[in-house]
Amino acid sequence: MPHNRAFAQVDVFSAEPYHGNPVAVVLDADGLADEEMARIANWTNLSETTFVLPPTDPAADYRLRIFTPGRELPFAGHPTLGSAAAWLAAGGVPRNDGALIQECGAGLVDIRRGDRTLAFAAPERLRSGPLDEDFVTQIAQALHLEREDILDHQWADNGPGWAAVKLASAAQVLALEPDFSQIPDTKLGVLGAHPAGSDHEYEIRAFVPGVGVAEDPVTGSLNASVAQWLIGAGLAPEKYTVTQGTALGRAGVIEISREARADEGNPDADAIWVGGATTVCFHGTAFA
Repeated sequence: MPHNRAFAQVDVFSAEPYHGNPVAVVLDADGLADEEMARIANWTNLSETTFVLPPTDPAADYRLRIFTPGRELPFAGHPTLGSAAAWLAAGGVPRNDGALIQECGAGLVDIRRGDRTLAFAAPERLRSGPLDEDFVTQIAQALHLEREDILDHQWADNGPGWAAVKLASAAQVLALEPDFSQIPDTKLGVLGAHPAGSDHEYEIRAFVPGVGVAEDPVTGSLNASVAQWLIGAGLAPEKYTVTQGTALGRAGVIEISREARADEGNPDADAIWVGGATTVCFHGTAFA
């Protein structure tokens, strides 16, 4: 029988509430069947809805399942931070002071707390390297661009299946009016640099028509894997910020930094941290 469960809706990646990306969080989701989670996520119609469960790994503080309106994801960034904020606001106490460990389909994800922010350590990419040239040509056509307008490209997949392309400028990114009818299952990030001297390094947009979300307002998983690409290739500094959601009337800001792991001397083992402001905008109960 359905019963009342703690529920929150959290705005992620904006210091201004209702200007970032919302995620619905069902706390105390133990006992919900897969089909019930999928139905709830389809009903909320947000880019993601999450379900907090007891961990199966003794190192984790909680386990998270993440659903879009159309399918389950092994990992996603803004749901990770929003769910952590909701769990903490509901009285969750981490095993380690100042840090949380989330268990999800991608494994264990480290999350740390700042004064007004949360950040996660980017998981390893499942796929990297350049895109196939035929695919790049299809992407250019979908974006109504010439092939030469795409200056660089990369698989940036840490679970959702992201591909990413780089254009010459943020203005060019913001002007896009794409048509993905020929490649409807594409999950695409498009980025371009802000002018020199700007407060932020890049503008990025995330198009995900295949999961029922034409454009995601602010996207942690995409920014995580794109940061691994850009910093690793020397295309971005080791600490920078990205704006996202501008084309949708949002004001998302994602903070990126590469930091050495204390127990590793290998630069390849350094962690990319992806963070931003979070605000619990609604809390109450869900009948589920």
